[in-house]
Amino acid sequence: ELEEAAMDILQNLGYETLYGPDIAPDGENPERTRYEEPVLIKRLQDTLSLINPNLPSSVIEDAIKQIQRVDSPNLLVNNRNFHRMLIEGIPIEYRSGGRNRTALVKVIDFDNPEGNEFVAINQYTVVEGVGGTRYTHRPDIVLFINGIPIVVIELKNPADENTTVKKAYYQLQTYKDHIPSLFRTNELLVISDGYEAKCGSLSANWERFMPWRTIEGDFEAESSSLQMEVLFRGVLDHERLLDYIRYFITFEDDERGNLIKKSAAYHQFHAVNRGIEETLRATSEDGDRKIGVVWHTQGSGKSLTMLFYAGKLIQKLENPTILVLTDRNDLDNQLYSTFAMNRDLLRQDPQQAETRADIRELLKTTGGGVIFSTIQKFLPEGEGQYPILSERRNIIVIADEAHRSQYSFQRSVTLKYDEDDTLQEVMTKEGFAAHIRHALPNASYIGFTGTPIDLVDRNTVHVFGDYISVYDISRAIEDKT
Repeated sequence: ELEEAAMDILQNLGYETLYGPDIAPDGENPERTRYEEPVLIKRLQDTLSLINPNLPSSVIEDAIKQIQRVDSPNLLVNNRNFHRMLIEGIPIEYRSGGRNRTALVKVIDFDNPEGNEFVAINQYTVVEGVGGTRYTHRPDIVLFINGIPIVVIELKNPADENTTVKKAYYQLQTYKDHIPSLFRTNELLVISDGYEAKCGSLSANWERFMPWRTIEGDFEAESSSLQMEVLFRGVLDHERLLDYIRYFITFEDDERGNLIKKSAAYHQFHAVNRGIEETLRATSEDGDRKIGVVWHTQGSGKSLTMLFYAGKLIQKLENPTILVLTDRNDLDNQLYSTFAMNRDLLRQDPQQAETRADIRELLKTTGGGVIFSTIQKFLPEGEGQYPILSERRNIIVIADEAHRSQYSFQRSVTLKYDEDDTLQEVMTKEGFAAHIRHALPNASYIGFTGTPIDLVDRNTVHVFGDYISVYDISRAIEDKT
């Protein structure tokens, strides 16, 4: 019954719904020739031809071979290679008119969601031999985009007190070991027992599987709402799912040489999308250059939210320069390391200013980039104002821990007297926040903080703009983050 309810919701969301045994190689309407091949080849071929209308069939065939290719015995490495193809397209060399050419085959039409084919299949059998043993498994529901299995959903009986959503998680881990070919193209895993529903990435451990509390992001769903329906409508809606795949999944090469796949939680997804909307408003000709404040409590993945924001902003704003500012060296190094380990999402290597001279040179460029610096590097060589480095409007300053060091606009005056109490010197000094605004007079600012404060001349919202997103400690406790 839970499976039927799930399929009904997916059908309501616009998915074509099919029953796995019907399209099996020995089914009534076979769409597969082998249980060992999880991709629906004919559907993939037809949709690739539709969204790449000017490319010859031989190029489409080569692209399909690239999607099917296994490059490594490591599932995550193969998954990363496929994700790149999905996001960037597949470059295929071919010969036409006596010349060698290169075509970029789009696997998904991200700009036109309804130009793609969305199918939900329940009881989809996959057979695979691993380590000399032949395994047969039948996941509850698999979602396909253009014939490619993208989402795997595992359900557990809500009436059985011995089966929980955690058992659904462990079932997925077994599938990954026994039928890895189904997961080579996976973008999201979903589990539910009817009461709880969670989602996570291919490499996420149990603690990283998160609930999805909202559909549109404006407010949390009622506690009486079916969690599975909230998650399905909040993530698996066609447009939102493509947005999620394109901008909210990252592969991190950590410092120990491990590859980790990370995906956004609901508060990160909606904070970034609202942040992008406010950025486009603030940077417009009539914009006030105050993007706003993201208040996400400590431990809620603020660094990853910044990364997703920067990654999407690079695609949405024309050639932006993104300056990430902190007030401590350890925070600067930590954030820089996070961005550097996730360079695929940024499509470029971030740069870190080591000295005051570095930050001046990096910001004088007319090109874009992602730059890291501590706020203390914005100190003028002598007295007076900091020099203008750039007057471009597409410079975005991300202030981490925005409740500190970002309010020092006022000029302080120091009087120096000699032994006879005769005034010898008057020294004036501006705060770092004022120096940054002199250096980048048309930049726009967004603040990230876990602890906003509201004091005279130290009001986070006054400096950066209204709240974009609030994920406070009570919500973090409820979500067990």
